[in-house]
Amino acid sequence: MKTKKTTSKIILALMLMFSALFNSCEKNEGIDDFNNNNQNNQNDVIQSTLDQGANIQRDFMGRIVNESSLPLDNVNITIGNETAITDNNGIFIINNVTVKERQAFITAEKPGFLKGMRSIVPTQDTNMVNIMLITENLAGTVASGIASEVSLSNGTKVSFDGAFKDDNGNAYSGNVAVYMYHLDPANASVNELMPGSLQAENANEEERVLETYGMLNVELKGDAGQKLNIADGHVAEIELPLDPAQSGVAPSTIPLWHFDEVAGHWIEDGEANLIGGKYIGEVSHFSWWNCDAQFPTVTLCMTVVDNLNTPLSNVKVELWRSGATYPRIGYSNGNGEICGLIPSNETLTLKAYDQCGVEVHTTSIGPFSSDTNFGNLSMPGVLTEVITGNLVDCSNANVVNGYVNLTYGSQYATVAVSNGVFNMSVIKCASLNTFSLEGFDYDAFQTTTVLPFNFSSTNVGNIIACNAITEFVTIQVDNNPVEYYLTNIDAEANGSVLGYFNISSQSSNGNGFYVGGDSTVPGTYTAPNFWLESSTIDMNFNIPNNLVYTLNSFGAVSGYIDMTVTGTYTDTSGNIRNLSATIHVIRDN
Repeated sequence: MKTKKTTSKIILALMLMFSALFNSCEKNEGIDDFNNNNQNNQNDVIQSTLDQGANIQRDFMGRIVNESSLPLDNVNITIGNETAITDNNGIFIINNVTVKERQAFITAEKPGFLKGMRSIVPTQDTNMVNIMLITENLAGTVASGIASEVSLSNGTKVSFDGAFKDDNGNAYSGNVAVYMYHLDPANASVNELMPGSLQAENANEEERVLETYGMLNVELKGDAGQKLNIADGHVAEIELPLDPAQSGVAPSTIPLWHFDEVAGHWIEDGEANLIGGKYIGEVSHFSWWNCDAQFPTVTLCMTVVDNLNTPLSNVKVELWRSGATYPRIGYSNGNGEICGLIPSNETLTLKAYDQCGVEVHTTSIGPFSSDTNFGNLSMPGVLTEVITGNLVDCSNANVVNGYVNLTYGSQYATVAVSNGVFNMSVIKCASLNTFSLEGFDYDAFQTTTVLPFNFSSTNVGNIIACNAITEFVTIQVDNNPVEYYLTNIDAEANGSVLGYFNISSQSSNGNGFYVGGDSTVPGTYTAPNFWLESSTIDMNFNIPNNLVYTLNSFGAVSGYIDMTVTGTYTDTSGNIRNLSATIHVIRDN
């Protein structure tokens, strides 16, 4: 297997996080994350009454990582009716998406991980979002018909009475695999891990912002891998350990909230009692559950600027409610904008940080009794720099479809190019004078590699994406986003005169493909002599397809195999789908 570490997997998706400030369901408590949106996957779905405003068009960009902050490729991103797939850097871009004025809902899905879900209040500039996906954790297996319990090492526990049902509501009999994850408010990545934001709807159908004391996700699967849930009329008992830092302020009884994966916010659903250092309550279905205090809420927007009123992007801002154990955290977008939900009628402490994590500004804001545009949040004491340049291709022409990564201190920022032009602002660290850039050209499969710079000149001029990606496979179904495979590609030939060959790629816990043929002689072929399979293509192999395989060249070992696949096939739902694939890979043996 070959692994290309310098290239990016290249698939458009969505760009959506820097506008989502002050969001967290666990760790950041006073201010609702400027994003939220999800769905209940249970039978007791409550129709939301929250008004999220009119439809608007917005642009998004984002980065998906695992719990070790490593980028995840082949993550399926959905915003509204638009979809995309992350590249090798975990980046996605989706523009001109229809969302609500007060809510854009982003989902991120990849096999082997819990579904990532984020909601934000979208701003006019490119909205950016970071989502950290949680690896599925099999906590234990129980049997139907028997009272049982499953625990995590930190004391989180779920007790079952043995009654389960499938997605169709039918009684289930057999083994039940229990997947569990406890999200502690003290988790440093709570903003990236939690679903939605802390926007909520209480039992009186009032909009609220939450302050979390812990979250729990439980998923149940049957012997055949089918989704299960608690049977109608039955309940399970959940126990969530209290964060010791909150022991002095935790209420003895607290509302329980489940996350609605359709509405994209939390719904009040029962209560839990604090007993022996744990919140204990009963639930009638499983999704994400949250132990939270609630507060009336308003929308707050602001623009972070320096002493010259220059907008500052990627600025980390914390908002602290008096008495809260943890702050709400967010980042300004490319225009310095931040919007989100905060507790109404509360005086909040605002803290801002440079890219090295040093606090550079603090002030008090509020209280706010209605939706407010705060205007400019000026930070006159900070030293700022604006990094500008042009991303061009091998012919020195502006790249129209690409992005640039900035690494500076603890900051990893990404900005899409506009006809080649890019700019991003940073708060300069007193102790760090160097930064690096890396540009990616989606259309030409070229990268600049990592380029070092210092602040002696922040106009870097042209950076050239002219390092060719050595091999790739692209697959497109209908007008869906193109899938790009640039890493872990294996191409092998076997046999004598005509022989046969296979080409495959499989991402860790992700999507994959397999292309093969029974001839290595250039020419045009059809099934069954040639074949293509992909984890994202639901081809019905019982129905003959009309795919044409054109093998243009078949090189020696270390040479190239070039071919295309075009035509139609029938999917498992009986729909006829158009397929187009391009293969340019290095032969391994």
